[in-house]
Amino acid sequence: MAKEFSYRGKTLEELKVLDVREFAKYLKSRSRRTVLRQFRDIENFIARSKKKLDRKKLIKTHSRNMVIVPAMVGWKIGVHNGKGFEMVDITGEMLGHRFGEFSLTRGRVKHGSAGVGATKGTRAKSKK
Repeated sequence: MAKEFSYRGKTLEELKVLDVREFAKYLKSRSRRTVLRQFRDIENFIARSKKKLDRKKLIKTHSRNMVIVPAMVGWKIGVHNGKGFEMVDITGEMLGHRFGEFSLTRGRVKHGSAGVGATKGTRAKSKK
């Protein structure tokens, strides 16, 4: 039997009913202050995104600093990482975090083999 998700003692259904400012009361201090300062931006983003979801369009955003609220749970959002949009599935565990935390801007370094002239064995080849 899977454990039911809860955030600060509230189920996801109870949280989805709350307004953005009411949900802010359950966040930690830094996220709470950000949500209370930017609640209009978050509400506008949710309204625009719902329209796009109705038309089955892809939701994309450059706002990496936006805090994830319960209304966004279950959405698939393209978050810009500086080069392109990385698709992020919003789950309940992401509440209170920011979009940028799930769309990494730096890729993993992959070191290949050494090039010609980089080692003593290939130095003679580079002089030709």
